[in-house]
Amino acid sequence: MLRPKVPTMPQPTGQLAPPAAVEPTTIIQAAPASTLTPTAARPTVQLTPGAVIALVGGGTAVVLVVGTVLVSMLLAIAITGASVAICALVIRSLITSENRRR
Repeated sequence: MLRPKVPTMPQPTGQLAPPAAVEPTTIIQAAPASTLTPTAARPTVQLTPGAVIALVGGGTAVVLVVGTVLVSMLLAIAITGASVAICALVIRSLITSENRRR
């Protein structure tokens, strides 16, 4: 009843061109790399004690702000979940009491 059909390979139509001959190519050696000239050394970054304190203070502020935002989002999700659960219980109670009155 349900037998799969095996596709058949169609026969090529028209004239078939003979395969093109592949000619070997010659490999040309590249010239040797020239010696690199030394570049100017990059200046090192000097951190003063004030800059270190500013970096630590900035990092602490970022961590506190991100933590506050994440905790607020988690609290919002928890309150929403509790509200949905209470609404579901109230609706279930209303439907059950409606069925008992009949």
